[in-house]
Formats: sequence, C-alpha cells, structure tokens
Amino acid sequence: MKFLIILFSAMLSINVTWLGDFGQAKTEASQSHKLILINFSGSDWCGPCIRERKEILENDAFESFASDHLVLVRADFPRQSKNQLSKEQVKLNEALADKYNPDGKFPYTLLIDENGKVLKDWDGFPNESPENFVAQIATFIHAAN
Repeated sequence: MKFLIILFSAMLSINVTWLGDFGQAKTEASQSHKLILINFSGSDWCGPCIRERKEILENDAFESFASDHLVLVRADFPRQSKNQLSKEQVKLNEALADKYNPDGKFPYTLLIDENGKVLKDWDGFPNESPENFVAQIATFIHAAN
C-alpha cells in the first residue's frame, strides 16, 4: 500500500524545467505567449536564495502554476568548486546579470514579458506564501489577456 501511495504521488508531481539560456526562454515565451520568470541565485552560499527555492519555487502551488503560465530561467552563481557551472553557462548567466541584475542582488527574481520588459521584481527573499507569490504573478497574466 505504501508503495502505491508513493507511486501515485510521484505521478502527480509537477515537473517544471528551469532553463539556463535566456535566448531560448524568450523564443519559448514568444511561441507560447507566456511570461518569463528569472531567478538570480547563489545556490550554495546565499541563505535567502536557498530558502526562496525550497519554500516558494519548489512548492507545488508555484510549480503547478508555472508549468502552465511561465517560462522559467535560473541564473545561478555558485561559489563552491564542486558546484561550478560550465564556462558556457557562466557566460550566459553573466550576460543575463549584466542586462537585468547589474548590481548583483541575491536573490533577485524578475517577471518579464516575452519582449524582455520587466513587469515586476522581487529584491531579496519574497516574504510571502507561495500562493501569494503566484497571485502576484497571476495579476500580470490576467492583465495581458
């Protein structure tokens, strides 16, 4: 019985994809007419980044909403050598930071339209529930429709 419950919950889990290439994200957003959420993170050194990821971005409420309404981009800047990214990914992340996060804020999360226009930003940990975070994003989606 326990196995069936685990299997069933695994089948229900939402699988969202975080892209590392903003160009690919813009193309996907243009084709699907979705908004883009960019998350600048220091995944192995930034406490508020880790908390945002665990409490909001990996929450079922957010993932369920995001799978239907958002193209997700993570620009990660890890410091530990075991977590280093490929040189190509580092260049992509740095180019994205030059454009959207020149002050190097962490965590820094942006909601962007398919043309690259910033609609909303969260500077630091969004101190709210995943449901409220989703509700803020939803207002922009409803306004566009």
